[in-house]
Amino acid sequence: MKEIVVISGKGGTGKTSILAAFASFAANKVLCDADVDAADLHLIMNPTIRERHDFQSGHTAVVNQDKCTRCGLCRDLCRWDAISEDFVVDSIECEGCGVCCYFCPEGAIDFPLNTCGEWYLSDTRFGPMAHARLGIAEENSGKLVTLIRQQGKQLAEEKSLDFLLTDGPPGIGCPVIASLGGAAGVLIVSEPTVSGRHDMERVAELAAFFRIPAMVCINKFDLNPEQGEAIEAFARGKGVRVMGRVPFDPAFTKAMVQGQTVVEFDSGSEGCQAVKQIWENLASDIGI
Repeated sequence: MKEIVVISGKGGTGKTSILAAFASFAANKVLCDADVDAADLHLIMNPTIRERHDFQSGHTAVVNQDKCTRCGLCRDLCRWDAISEDFVVDSIECEGCGVCCYFCPEGAIDFPLNTCGEWYLSDTRFGPMAHARLGIAEENSGKLVTLIRQQGKQLAEEKSLDFLLTDGPPGIGCPVIASLGGAAGVLIVSEPTVSGRHDMERVAELAAFFRIPAMVCINKFDLNPEQGEAIEAFARGKGVRVMGRVPFDPAFTKAMVQGQTVVEFDSGSEGCQAVKQIWENLASDIGI
């Protein structure tokens, strides 16, 4: 089974819109939304949820007031100052290290597992989909990204599908690293701005570090052709293959408002035709 991950050096480059269009062109695939911190592929896919599961990760200390003798050892040991003078744990300040729990002489501190969000297995008009929703201000999104990709691969195996199309997170942090391992290739969606170029360079270096074949396309290329050409020149210099250019096209925004892919909304638009060509180049390059 081959997996293509669509990522970007920064948020808002249009990777989800482009991946949603790919879903219209690709056959025999499973969709995966690994951008769990700000998942939005479901807004276009309108999935019917078949399975719903809690995502649990990390711990937060809780003081059992009935057992606590107020000896103060936990407060002395907590380097985060997360325990108040009346021995109540501040769940925001608590880092889940467990020191207070392990050293409490009375066993008065519980250390329950946190429920950080939910993950889902769904059906869409383009095929099965694995996706998730991380709770507000929750951590461990890298673990959830790994879980969602594993579930996507299991879906592909169960349904005898040999292709996984993953909407990855933006940036270069832990969630992005978790989305790259084992992928057949990554498509970096950039935009022709100074910051777009800078962030694209960083994520290209990240892919190179993990030896994942990287490709790039530039969205809204015609808004700043000079910067777009500079991005392409950098990519070629680093061995990153250029898949194509997407012009600025209001059809993408109009399609999102309607909860559709640009292919469904206006298959004859200039932007749609550009994305179709990128998909064909990508599929040929990966060997799908």
